[in-house]
Amino acid sequence: MFKEAAQSGSVVAAQAMRSKDMLALFAASIAASPPSMYLTCARGSSDHAATFMRYLLEIEAGVVTSSFSPSVFSVYGRAPAIGSGVCVVISQSGRSPDLLAVAQQYRDQGSRVLAIVNDLGSPLAQIADFVFPIGAGPETSVAATKSFIGTLSAILQIVGCHPGTAVNPQDLLDLPNLLDLAWEQDWSALTKAITASRGLFVIGRGVGFAAASEAALKMKETSGLHAEAFSAAEVRHGPMALLATGMPVLIFRQNDKAARSLDDFASFAAAQGNQVFVVGAEVAGATCLPCPAAAPFLEPVVQIQAFYRAANELSVARGLNPDAPPMLRKVTQTL
Repeated sequence: MFKEAAQSGSVVAAQAMRSKDMLALFAASIAASPPSMYLTCARGSSDHAATFMRYLLEIEAGVVTSSFSPSVFSVYGRAPAIGSGVCVVISQSGRSPDLLAVAQQYRDQGSRVLAIVNDLGSPLAQIADFVFPIGAGPETSVAATKSFIGTLSAILQIVGCHPGTAVNPQDLLDLPNLLDLAWEQDWSALTKAITASRGLFVIGRGVGFAAASEAALKMKETSGLHAEAFSAAEVRHGPMALLATGMPVLIFRQNDKAARSLDDFASFAAAQGNQVFVVGAEVAGATCLPCPAAAPFLEPVVQIQAFYRAANELSVARGLNPDAPPMLRKVTQTL
């Protein structure tokens, strides 16, 4: 996990030339027939990447985007028509049977299918109309790291095919360097504080909610820590009661319109006596976890890279093997 996550900057740097022709074809397709909607289909870390895509497409491109549960088709046999929409299937391996079934069904319906996949020899790559190669290379650790960040980079480039978005090509050129800088950040304040913890709140909002969800999954996966991700708005309902147990809080914050609500929650949780850690920002009563400054839509990508190093360290500190979590394997054959 440590070695593979450290390669994320190189993975992203190599994507630009590899994806150039596909992006041109996809941009021409959506210009000729603007998508009525996007339907994403993914599981695990890839589904968190799909959440990132949903927020970006709806905020920046103004296109309704929905997450499709593969079981709606693979178990219940239904695949709602999406007309001129685009079905986006995200998979590191491109081999999960339920994802393949969904991709084939929408291809048969005549909808455009876009695959974001690491294995270009996979069945998914053969089904899709457009294939974006993640280009992460072999990833043997069960925990996806460089493939996840490569997927987020791919999504940024795909969203950038829509005119008028804030996804600036120059910012994307800076991403590899930002990822390398993020990898050098020291989050030992967090890892030392939660080494003996049983649970963790992970908070995000907007594009940052994808990073929060991914971080919570990795905490469960590699450290056996019961971490739960919530938006800064939703946590104020029932989950808020758990603050009374003294559960520590990790907040992924990007400098956009969601920042105020994230800061408010950080201040509130700190006032209750909880240990609060905020990524990349100083909030009274909370510990700031360092991270390189970036454009708001890049911040979740950079922040999750810094988190991966901390997650690896936490797993080792808890006496576990981050590369081989119990009862998990690299390719999940969901039916």
